[in-house]
Amino acid sequence: MQLTDYVHTLGQYWRERYGCRVRKLAIDAHFSCPNRDGSIGRGGCSFCNVASFAVPAHSESIAQQLQARKAEMKHQDIVYMAYFQAYSNTYGEYQQLQILYQQALADPQVMGLCIGTRPDCVSDEILQLLADYQAQGKEVWLELGLQSAQDRTLKRINRGHDFACYQNTVERANAYGIAICTHLIIGLPGEQMCDYQNTLRRVLAQGVQGIKLHPLMVVEGSLMAKAWRAGKVSMQSLDDYVKVAGQLIQMTPQKVIFHRVCATARPPTLLSPDWCAQQWPPLTEITRYLATYGGQGSQLQGQLVH
Repeated sequence: MQLTDYVHTLGQYWRERYGCRVRKLAIDAHFSCPNRDGSIGRGGCSFCNVASFAVPAHSESIAQQLQARKAEMKHQDIVYMAYFQAYSNTYGEYQQLQILYQQALADPQVMGLCIGTRPDCVSDEILQLLADYQAQGKEVWLELGLQSAQDRTLKRINRGHDFACYQNTVERANAYGIAICTHLIIGLPGEQMCDYQNTLRRVLAQGVQGIKLHPLMVVEGSLMAKAWRAGKVSMQSLDDYVKVAGQLIQMTPQKVIFHRVCATARPPTLLSPDWCAQQWPPLTEITRYLATYGGQGSQLQGQLVH
C-alpha cells in the first residue's frame, strides 16, 4: 500500500515522463518578499519563517548549491529540477532573474525549474521568460503561495494580497502555458472543513495543474509564534489533518498532480504540532485513509459520506 496507489503524485508523474528518478534541488537565491521589505508590508505572513523549510545558502553560488544538494542524494541514477524555494523567487529585476535561472539551467542534469513565489510578484515579462525556457525543452512549474481562497483569512494572516490577485496571475500564466502548482494550508485560524473545500473548488476552477497541501505549523521567529505562546492559536491533531487532506484529495480530479500532501519542519524551529517533525506518520495515515474511503477523484462533487 503506497500513496501513489491513490494519489497522482509529482514523483509518479516525473518517473513516467523521464523514465527515472527526478529530485528537486532546493536553492536559496537570497530573494526577499514585498510583504517583508516594506513594499506592501513588514513582518511577512503570520505563519512564515523561511528557516523552517529552506536550506541556508550562506554565500554559495547557484552552481555550488546544486552540487551540494546532489551530494546529499542517496541515488545517483536521477535527474534534477532546480527549486527556487526561499521567499519570493520572481521578486527582482528581470535581468537578475534571468541570470539566476540560467545559472541553474546551465547544469546538464537540471531538466527544469520549480519557482516558488507570490501571486503579486509575477509580471508578464517573467512569464514570457519562463515560456521561453519551456520552448527550449525545459520543464517549468510556477509554485504560487495562496494558502486560502477566503479573503478574510488572507487578511487575518497578513498575506498582503487577495484571491482576485491570485486569479489574475493564474489566468495570465495559463495564457503563457505555464504550469501552476498552488500551495494551500490546512488549519489556518478560523477555518473549517467548508472553507477548505471552498478553497479547493475555487482553485480548481482556475485550471491549475498542481496542488501542494501543508498543515499549519507554528515555527520560531514567526508572528504566529507569539499568538501560540499566548494560547490564542489552537493546532490540529494528526487525525484532523488526515481527514481534511484525504477529503480534499478525493475532491480533486485525477489529472491534477499533488506535489505534496503534507510537510515537515526541522526542530528546534518547529514549535507545534509535534507530529510535523516527522515525514512518514502523516503520509502513512493519509495513505490508509484513502485506501479505506477512496482515492483521488473519488468524491469530485464533494458529496462526502464519511
